Amino acid sequence: MMVGSDVPTFSGRREAVRTTCPYCGVGCGVLITREPDGAHSVQGDPEHPANFGRLCSKGAALAETLDVSDRLLAPRVAGRETDWDSALNLVATRLRQTIDEHGPDSVAFYVSGQLLTEDYYVANKFVKGWLGNANIDTNSRLCMASSVAGHRRAFGTDTVPGTYEDLELADLVVLVGSNLAWCHPVLFQRLQAAREARPCMRIVLIDPRRTATTELADLHLSLAPDSDIALFGGLLCALDDNGAIDTAFADAHVDGFETALASVRGLDVDTVAALTALTPVELESFYALFSATDRVVSVYSQGVNQSARGTDTVHAIIDCHLATGRIGRPGMGPFSITGQPNAMGGREVGGLSNMLAAHVELGNARARARVQKFWGSPCIAEKPGPMAVELFERVRDGKIKAVWIMATNPVDSLPDADRVRDALARCPFVVVSDVVEGSDTGAVADVLLPSAAWSEKDGTVTNSERRISRQRCFRTALDLAKPDWWQIAEVAKRLECVDVNGRPAFDWVGPAEIFREHAALSAAAGSPDFDIGAAASLDDAGYDALAPFQWPWREGSAPGERRFFADGVFHTPSGRGRMWPIEVQPFIATPAGCTEDRSPGRKPTRTPTRTVILNTGRIRDQWHTMTRTGRVARLSSHLAEPFAEIAPVDADALGINGADIVELASASGKVRMRALVTDRQRPGSVFVPMHWSDAWASRARVDALVSRTVDPVSGQPASKSEPVKLARWGAASYAFAVSAHRPDGLRTALGNDYWALSPTATGWRIEIASTDSPALLLERLDALLVGAAYVDRAIERVSHDDSSAGLGRRLLLEGTRLATAWFVGPAPVGLARRWLAEQIGQQVTGTNARHRLLAGRPEDDLPDPGATVCACFDVGATTIKMAITADGNCTTVAKVGARTRAGTNCGSCRPEIRRMLEAESSLDHSLFVKRPVLFNSPVVEV
Repeated sequence: MMVGSDVPTFSGRREAVRTTCPYCGVGCGVLITREPDGAHSVQGDPEHPANFGRLCSKGAALAETLDVSDRLLAPRVAGRETDWDSALNLVATRLRQTIDEHGPDSVAFYVSGQLLTEDYYVANKFVKGWLGNANIDTNSRLCMASSVAGHRRAFGTDTVPGTYEDLELADLVVLVGSNLAWCHPVLFQRLQAAREARPCMRIVLIDPRRTATTELADLHLSLAPDSDIALFGGLLCALDDNGAIDTAFADAHVDGFETALASVRGLDVDTVAALTALTPVELESFYALFSATDRVVSVYSQGVNQSARGTDTVHAIIDCHLATGRIGRPGMGPFSITGQPNAMGGREVGGLSNMLAAHVELGNARARARVQKFWGSPCIAEKPGPMAVELFERVRDGKIKAVWIMATNPVDSLPDADRVRDALARCPFVVVSDVVEGSDTGAVADVLLPSAAWSEKDGTVTNSERRISRQRCFRTALDLAKPDWWQIAEVAKRLECVDVNGRPAFDWVGPAEIFREHAALSAAAGSPDFDIGAAASLDDAGYDALAPFQWPWREGSAPGERRFFADGVFHTPSGRGRMWPIEVQPFIATPAGCTEDRSPGRKPTRTPTRTVILNTGRIRDQWHTMTRTGRVARLSSHLAEPFAEIAPVDADALGINGADIVELASASGKVRMRALVTDRQRPGSVFVPMHWSDAWASRARVDALVSRTVDPVSGQPASKSEPVKLARWGAASYAFAVSAHRPDGLRTALGNDYWALSPTATGWRIEIASTDSPALLLERLDALLVGAAYVDRAIERVSHDDSSAGLGRRLLLEGTRLATAWFVGPAPVGLARRWLAEQIGQQVTGTNARHRLLAGRPEDDLPDPGATVCACFDVGATTIKMAITADGNCTTVAKVGARTRAGTNCGSCRPEIRRMLEAESSLDHSLFVKRPVLFNSPVVEV
């Protein structure tokens, strides 16, 4: 198949291009077709072995992310556009000067699982082989470093033993710290389909929260935060007590078995119950089920990895599989699922600061020498460099004086994020390669380099099951945007980076040549697991046509499916797997308290607070810091603003009602967001999504709260167990606005107020809360929303005020079309938000139409569809609820789907639909049209 700009045209329509989704680590295949009108359509690739045609809501909306208004299209130096030669010459000069004056350790790179493997390879080669240090780390450190460390300690290499198929073949699937339904929706669909085909399959979910994934679980263990290690230590003890240990396998193939077993002898059910806050009955049920089931897969993700004891917890899970011999065979084994599309590819090329390419450990002098010989590099990094958190501490301390950041946004995503921003502001030279110009990290860059976007990039990625897939470009890069590998190679050329024989070391023609070098190194480095040497002989046409394959693919062999370790042969020096002793720590409940508000000009007041455990994570329709998904209206319509999930008992104690604004504070920062009071949240804990940045909300960068505590082995930050103070924020007024134009100057105009911005199909919507009175807030919004966008344009203002109730409502008409509407009151404003957003640009004729808009709700015969539940088909909560109650026959998720299409594509909204069905009998059906009860949105809809 020909790809990219060379794809032939047949009757005005391009042949579909096979590429790979740029979101999570599932690695779904995608078919992109250019329609006759120039638009692109997206569908899942039915031949790709990761997804077999399935896509999640984000993948299905990829075409809507192609054209964004804030693309970075030319290099910028000190905020001014320039050409590539000038920008690259400056970068090379400053790097050279920095190295000459302060040594090579004064330069660092921070890269990303959003890079392609070819990009990653070039960056790693440049830093470790020519700069001669290991000052390169990746944002994948934040999501899967503990898995890497656990794998290497247990297996000798960073090897994922199994495949996705194992989830379908297992008789028991244990999901640990994984909201699979929202974070890896296509795997959730595959598991759901397997369960429907084999109802005898059992699923256990281990997660403090009751998430959408809970709907598929036979048993949900809502354990105390960070107590997974005690749970699995108790499981190992129970496996021994229940006679489920495979002593023959352990004796023949496992080191440390007796020591590990001795370490858990005291972890009986009652002890584990006290450590995990689970009941003995729950524990006995789980332990008995695991003990009695041979084919068990334990799937774990960020709930395990993002812990100060993540590596030990990973090892505790692996120990249970090693002790029972349940590894490497169909339907059994520990399975780490990665968060980013190419976290695995980064691991393969040494993207982490403690590794070299081809899974070579930096501390292994013999293997290190092989890599240096292959590269012909004048030097080689001999010791691990700083891991992500430490790297930016060195930037802040002035030890690193030049840093190049690629395809990531550490000002939002790293712990103690305000400190990271301060570190970069202090750094003498900061280079940022990115697709967009408006990221929070780009704002502190000296040089901005425009990178090719997903649709314009050509290379490979590796998913969580070790499957390498081609990411193919299907559009020419816009303006001056260039691939990330090219940017590094061009700087290397300017630094005259040649090998020991004087030949250019970074003189590639394209990604196929880089991939061949990477593949050849994997064979030459002597790695016992990662070897794709057979791919080194691919010509350019073979690379273009490369089908997805799973490593290893050694020279002289054919690609095929592969599991590891069933034969008991591991990659440790002894050839045996390694178990590890388990140490547990008690769970300590946090007390309530109060804080004193001493804001300037205000009388000190005592505000009730409660210390709770902060858990950060993802939501269904957004990705990372929203630089891509935040611009898609239907992806923002499910949850349109930052929120904090709070248990009712904690909310009641603090006087927090649903839709209030709350403040969370830690030693490092404060955030504000909407309260979502729900019994899905564990008492004493609060969940906050990690997506919102300064581009989308006033103060919602949740990683500003997270401390720099890391796992001592992996260096991975503990992002799910931060003690924070929770309190109701004393807003005196609230507002909601919709507008055809993105309002300029929100941060300046609204100052310390709360605000959140999101796109709609016709413009923008804004949620606001303020400590000002409603009258004063209304006055400020009048100035903000009737701004420069309407200068010299014929507009009409329509107002309705109720001063006794503190209510103010405004419409702005341009001719007879609605341009802007805003509503202010002393309490969260109850409105048909989605319906109002849809009225932007519509004709407003007659008095009744104006009255409906001022009331903020449609007529009874034109119900608001409600907040979006199904993002794939844009189906709202009210539409679903009306279908459920229409005639009493819409009684299953499948029937709701048949009537409304909701849940019939990616399926990640099915748990929400199921909850709505279960709640149907307790709802007052007469309220559906005017006042639908929302399950998904913290704001008030009517």
